[in-house]
Order: sequence, then C-alpha cells, then structure tokens
Amino acid sequence: MSDDTPAGLGHGRTVKPLVRMRARRPDEKHRAATPLELLFDLCFVVAAGQAGARLVHALAEGDTGHGVTGYLLVFFAIWWAWVNFTWFASAYDTDDVPYRLATLVQMAGVLVLAAGIPRAFDEGDYKVAITGYVIMRVALAAQWLRAARGERGAGRTAALRYAAGFVLVQAGWVVLVLLPHGAWAWGVGPLIVAEIAVPAFAEHSRRTPWHPHHIAERYGLFTIIMLGESVAAATVAVRSALDDSTALDELLPIAAGGLVIVFAAFWIYFAVPIHAYLVSSRQAFAWGLGHYVILGSAAAIGAGIEVAVEQATHHAHLSTLAASCAVTVPTALFLLSTWAAHSRHFKTGIAQQLVLPATALLVLAASFAGHWAVPLAALVTACAVAAGLWLARPKAPVARADTG
Repeated sequence: MSDDTPAGLGHGRTVKPLVRMRARRPDEKHRAATPLELLFDLCFVVAAGQAGARLVHALAEGDTGHGVTGYLLVFFAIWWAWVNFTWFASAYDTDDVPYRLATLVQMAGVLVLAAGIPRAFDEGDYKVAITGYVIMRVALAAQWLRAARGERGAGRTAALRYAAGFVLVQAGWVVLVLLPHGAWAWGVGPLIVAEIAVPAFAEHSRRTPWHPHHIAERYGLFTIIMLGESVAAATVAVRSALDDSTALDELLPIAAGGLVIVFAAFWIYFAVPIHAYLVSSRQAFAWGLGHYVILGSAAAIGAGIEVAVEQATHHAHLSTLAASCAVTVPTALFLLSTWAAHSRHFKTGIAQQLVLPATALLVLAASFAGHWAVPLAALVTACAVAAGLWLARPKAPVARADTG
C-alpha cells in the first residue's frame, strides 16, 4: 500500500500514522460507513437526547412556544455539525492518526454542546452550547485546510473556501454570545443563513467528490438513530403502565401506537433507493437540507410520546388535545418532509404521490380523537404503508388476443 492510499478503512487493517489527504473516488466500490463514523453518530445521540428531554419538559409545563423554538435552534446546531462532517468524510476520509484525532475533537465538542443544552433551554444562556459548537466547527475547518494541502486547482479553492467560511462564521457566533442578551434574537437568524451559505459558496467552483451510496447510508443510519429515540419513549410508556396500573388502559395504546408509528416511519423512509437520485450537487443539497425537518421530526415523535405519557398519568400541565398534538404534529411533519425531500422522486402517478400528504392530514385529524389519538394515528400510518405497497405492486402483463 502506498502512502497516498487511505488506510484503516477495514476492520483488519492497520491505521497509518499519516497519509496524504486526497479526494476519494465517488464511484469507489463497497464504500460503507466506518466504525469511527458510527462512534461519531453515537455522540450525537447524547445531544439529541438532551434536546428531546428539554422539549418534553417544556411541553409538559405548557411552555410550547419556548420549547419548540429552543428545540429547533439546538437541533439545527446538532444536525448541521453532523451534516458538514458527514459530507467531508464522504469525500476525504483517510482514517489516519490526524484524521481520527480531529474527529475525536469534534466528538468532544458535541458532548460540550450537549452539556450546554439544559442551560440554553432553561436560562437562555448559550455560552456552553456555542463553545461546543465552535469546537466542532474549528476542528472541521482544520480538516479542510489539510484537504487543501493535498488538492490542486478548483479542489484546493473549494477546500480553502470551506475553511475560511467556517472560521468566519464561528467568529460571528463567538461575538454574538459575548454581546448583551438582547442581541441574540437579532443575530441568530443571519448566522444560520451564513452557515447554510458556506457550502454553496465553497462548491461554486467545484463539487466535492462525495459518494452517493455512502451519503445515503450515513443519512439512513442517522434517521434510524433519531427514530430510536421514539422507541425508547415507547419503552418509557410501557414502564409507566406497569408502574401505574390505574392508567394502564391509556398508556398501553400510547406505547403500541408509538411503536407502530416508528415502524411505519422506518418503512416509509427506506422504501426508495435514494442513492440513485443523488446525481448532482443541486439535488443533493436540497435533499440534505430537507433532512433537517425529517430528522428533527423523527426525534420529536419520541418527545411527543413521552409528553402523552405524562399527560395520561397526570404529570403534565396540558390538555389531552395538546398532548396528542405533541405526537401527531411531528408525525405529520415527518411524513410530509419525507415525501417532499426524499420519496416523491420515485413515485409515479397521482395516487402514489398523494399517499403521504393525505396520510399527514389524516394523522393531524386524529389529534381530536382524545385518548385514542396516538393509536388512531398509528393505524393511519400503517394503512399508508399498506397503500404504498399495493400501489407499487408489479403490474400483471396484459394478455394479447390471438389474432391468428
């Protein structure tokens, strides 16, 4: 193996101290997620769990506006840091010692971010959370500078633009968090726009050579992790039912309904070969941005199930309708965003295209079914899976009459 060959990508291969960072082939055979990437994802589970827990607390206390706003902002930081690392790794993963160390620094950053989430939610103090975010982004900027050393021409320009963009925007976050508290509301929006603009600016001259199969797998794995938060919430519902037998008739339907919703969400997301759609930067960029809603709503379903459990056991200060909406609204958002960004590209005919949007509307209507809202929403999503399978069934060939 030459010094320029990525090392350590297999389970039985030795990690080299240092290799030259060069762009990997976008048509590389057998490209798959690495153990380091999976560990990276697990660190983000901690942050997503903290965001979900604070959302549950806010909704249970009836502070919906503050809870949803805080969740959207914190989840953006979690999601966007994960997105940028994932696309960089798809193009430049060398898995040598410097690459691993830089990735571990980013993991430490997300754990700092997770530690700052409760303070950001409860007190509006984002200093710790921003510190963790900046750690992740600066480490990734260093990775892009390393990529620039191994590139030439337009590839080098794109890498330098990424690094410069990350550093400039992080400086903006540091300045914003040091300003008086009132400046936060005015500065956070423009900085989020600047964060999203960095990839468009950097790749204007050249697309980074990300791998379609690898990107599809990475997003799929992260979607599974977010849905796993909802499985955990359904487990909480079962445990609460066992502990509080007086609410058994309400908690078990919530637990069963929550599981069916998660299973249906999994089925719907993985029903299409999305890697076949990722053929251009424009398509991939829109698809990737759409996952902010897909992933955020997937995790929020779990938070909603916990809110429904707390309301059923009289530990939440909100109505049955509000508790039901905590489950049905993110479920409907997941269905609509998955259709809009992900699955509609593979649907043929008006009937197939209408299944998920119509299901989302019916799920929202289920909110008014009282204590049966969650199981009714689950039934609707299960029917959507069945309808999708029926509409996508192979058509029998039409027999032609023998004309002799």
